[in-house]
Amino acid sequence: MMKFYFYMIFMIPLIFLNEFWYLYQFMLILITLFFIMTYYNNFYCLISYLFGIDTISYMLIILSMLISSLMVISMNSHCKIYNKSYYLLMNITLCLCLCFVFSVMNMLFMYMFFEFSLIPLMIMIIGWGYQPERLISGLYLFFYTLFASLPLLLVLIYLYLNYNSLFFDYYFNYSMSMLCYFCMIFAFLVKVPMFMLHFWLPKAHVQAPISGSMILAGLLLKIGGYGIIRFMFIYEFLFHNLSFIIFSLSIVGSLLVSLICLIQGDVKCLIAYSSVAHMGMCMMSLMTMTKWGVLSCYLMMISHGLCSSGLFCLANSSYERLLSRSFFINKGLMVLMPSMSLIWFLFCSFNMSCPPSINFLSEVLIINSMMSYWFNSLYFLMFISFFSACFSFYLFSFTQHGYFFNSYCQMFGFVSEYLMLFVHICPIFFSLLIMDFLI
Repeated sequence: MMKFYFYMIFMIPLIFLNEFWYLYQFMLILITLFFIMTYYNNFYCLISYLFGIDTISYMLIILSMLISSLMVISMNSHCKIYNKSYYLLMNITLCLCLCFVFSVMNMLFMYMFFEFSLIPLMIMIIGWGYQPERLISGLYLFFYTLFASLPLLLVLIYLYLNYNSLFFDYYFNYSMSMLCYFCMIFAFLVKVPMFMLHFWLPKAHVQAPISGSMILAGLLLKIGGYGIIRFMFIYEFLFHNLSFIIFSLSIVGSLLVSLICLIQGDVKCLIAYSSVAHMGMCMMSLMTMTKWGVLSCYLMMISHGLCSSGLFCLANSSYERLLSRSFFINKGLMVLMPSMSLIWFLFCSFNMSCPPSINFLSEVLIINSMMSYWFNSLYFLMFISFFSACFSFYLFSFTQHGYFFNSYCQMFGFVSEYLMLFVHICPIFFSLLIMDFLI
């Protein structure tokens, strides 16, 4: 693993050269291809200096590198973006932190990089955001993450003092402490985010630049799910006995947030709230603690990372032309940008888990795992799936149809925008062909 990280670390001095913008993007895509071709096994492999990968971290590291390179394309339209070198520095720092989080085998190192990923994201939101309210949204993000992760640090100190080890594969004795469960899981529930702990997410999404929204929706929400999967195996019996609490809150939360989506007036706000609803479904399947439950949560994280990031790119392409994110101005886009209409349709369809996509496969597995845990959850899940389809349909129909607020005009997107959306949408299709490596 160290060869990949040294590759990225040695890219940092090159960032300050002139005209490094496209070379940086090419180098990130190149290392992504190298990593994809790397051999991996079902347990930790490529072990070196406390780093290693397994099936869970493999796809998430690829997603980190891919979305970091797409973030550069997304800012291409900002040709006069100020402080290009510092923007690339934040980008590579954030990519490194995320790759470290997904590959370390020590809990303390995971906690350190989990916390440190907050700093480049905050700088990105405050430095390249849109409105003055980005300062408040940065503070929301900072304090929610900071206060929620302090109990996790106390648990790590407790484990080290009692067992002298913080490796994930170490045997920590039997425990049934509810306080230990709460402290261990709370930091990740805020990051997911779970309903009632999600108030920072719409604020951060709306005020962040397009690249900040992409990395936030595509990867930083996935750290929460990944962390729960890793910590779940430390005290399996404890998690199994108390998971009904998170399961119940996630069901109610996903249902309510799906209804909240239908009253939004801001395109980015709707996509941000849809992330809360989908990650709530991830938590429901994960709390069943079955093989299908963990697999469906993992697939939903990958598919949502690509789909939600693509939707933010589409919202940004209309924002750059209309200078507004309001639904009342983003109307009749089929007239303004007819060439984008099909891509809007595909992403909204995949957002509501239509086949052929891994979203559909993950939702089918979620239904199975939840019914095995509690059969009556089927009725709640029917409503959640229905309202999820409703807000995705609402997003497409309201933005694409209706009368355009201005006179008739026709506009094409940039080639870079289509390239970025194509790279988002291809893995959602073609990942179905390699599902055998997970099962």
